[in-house]
Amino acid sequence: MAFFKSSNTALSRIQQDLNHLMNIKPWDEADEGPFALGSDWAPAVDVKMEKGHYLVRADIPGVNPDDIDIRLENELLTIQGTRKEEKKSEENGFQRVERFSGSFFRRMSLPGSMDADNVKAKIHNGVLEVTVPRQEPKAAKRIQISS
Repeated sequence: MAFFKSSNTALSRIQQDLNHLMNIKPWDEADEGPFALGSDWAPAVDVKMEKGHYLVRADIPGVNPDDIDIRLENELLTIQGTRKEEKKSEENGFQRVERFSGSFFRRMSLPGSMDADNVKAKIHNGVLEVTVPRQEPKAAKRIQISS
């Protein structure tokens, strides 16, 4: 498992470098990429800009909603949590475990102004869906100077 994690980390870093060279910015992974320090796995994430909001979907089957933390700070949406390890079964001396357990972390940049008070999240069939409403940027306000 350690080889797989380090391989994905290396691949993630290569993808980040290529994106940087090609100046690809939309929906970019902020900071660490999908395998952040301390993460054991990274759920697949889709981000879509729809009229008036962003729609973010993350594949997190088997994760209890109580074990998920979603935060929106400025233009950064962070989804992190843990999936508890299931019991491993052995038959005829063979053991196979393909589902990751442990902590996960995804952070993505959502450009523009967000309405943090009206973000909604739900889980259906193992897919977390986060709707982040966009809001019009506040107009510049002239400040009077007092004497």
